[in-house]
Amino acid sequence: MTKILPVIEKVPAEELALRHARCRKLLDQVMPGVSGMLIFSRIQLYYLTGTLANGVFWLPKEGKPVLIARHGVERCRLESSIEEIHAFRSFSDIETILSDAGTPLLPAEAADVAVDFAGLTWQVGDLLRKKLPHISFIPCDRVLTTARAVKTEWELKKLRLGGARHHEALYHDLPQHLHVGMTERDVAHKSWEVFFAKGHCGMMRMNTFGEDIFLGHIAAGESGNYPSHFNGPLGLIGEHPATPFMGYAGKVWREKSPLTVDIGFALEGYHTDKTQVYWAGAQRSIPDVVRNAHDTCIEIQNTLAAELRIGSIPSQLYAKALKMAEKAGFEDGFMALGANKVKFVGHGIGLGIDEHPVIAKGFDEPLEKGNVIALEPKIGIPGIGMVGVENTFEVTDDASVCLTGDSYEMICIE
Repeated sequence: MTKILPVIEKVPAEELALRHARCRKLLDQVMPGVSGMLIFSRIQLYYLTGTLANGVFWLPKEGKPVLIARHGVERCRLESSIEEIHAFRSFSDIETILSDAGTPLLPAEAADVAVDFAGLTWQVGDLLRKKLPHISFIPCDRVLTTARAVKTEWELKKLRLGGARHHEALYHDLPQHLHVGMTERDVAHKSWEVFFAKGHCGMMRMNTFGEDIFLGHIAAGESGNYPSHFNGPLGLIGEHPATPFMGYAGKVWREKSPLTVDIGFALEGYHTDKTQVYWAGAQRSIPDVVRNAHDTCIEIQNTLAAELRIGSIPSQLYAKALKMAEKAGFEDGFMALGANKVKFVGHGIGLGIDEHPVIAKGFDEPLEKGNVIALEPKIGIPGIGMVGVENTFEVTDDASVCLTGDSYEMICIE
């Protein structure tokens, strides 16, 4: 008798069908000449199949989708609701497998096949072209980022739960473990402790090729203005030049200085983003410049959050944030000092930390219901560090709902 193996969760076939339908609609709008999409990126494979497959997924414009795996085909069949799942060895097998499954790669009426170029290295892309030289491949990354930007109710339930736990961890639980004199690395380890206790899966993902992230950024005092490779406002020294993440064991959190904790929470693959600032000392010890900078960030966040609604234009929200920072006298430090400054104030989030839409110049497509956006106005203060906020918001009909709590003040640790 065949042993029945357990499955932790299976994305319902109806849920995958919603995602496939959205991708197909977008393909018709922006790439009407393609026969379908070949997907290689692991995170895109999970989004479209429900399993983190080592293989290729074929979503034809019409007909049954097909998942083919190099390794782990048995696991794919356990976890995925896709009906057609097959094994393969070489890219040269793809056409035969898809034809036998009844959804050929290149029907007579089609000229091109769409591919997620961001999911392929140059080396693998060249190999694909060599194995299938008669097919023209064109990028469909815009279709995928646009599709994933609008979360389904199934996805939103995970994000809401993760956001609530994220707030509990940073606002209620972590402060109980903090004290002046801890190193950034000490804080990172305590953060992991409270995060794992809340169900954090231990892995976070970036969509941008070559970007890594591990827990997030822990910056005590002026570490918040330390030069950074990462495309975000908060600087940090990090563990080591080879792993510039988490926090440095040689940096101690001192009296009357900020501790800025910008770390994501990942629950069942879905991320929320949040920054919490702690102050080493009593409320009365906070300098006016620090208090005013933090209050300005809260005001910018709340103003933008009130306008995160259907039809709002991200570039206009970004322009408003810049004007508010300038009016408050924090233009130079807004979104970091000097070369650390970034040109956005928010970003989409979901299966990846860095998703669409981005609250930045040039992003002019209106927001949609189901967009989930992390707003992160921050201000770098020379000689002190960085303060500010970040929270994750769900776009609804009339405004937005904060998924990561409704308390944004600095927490004083005495």
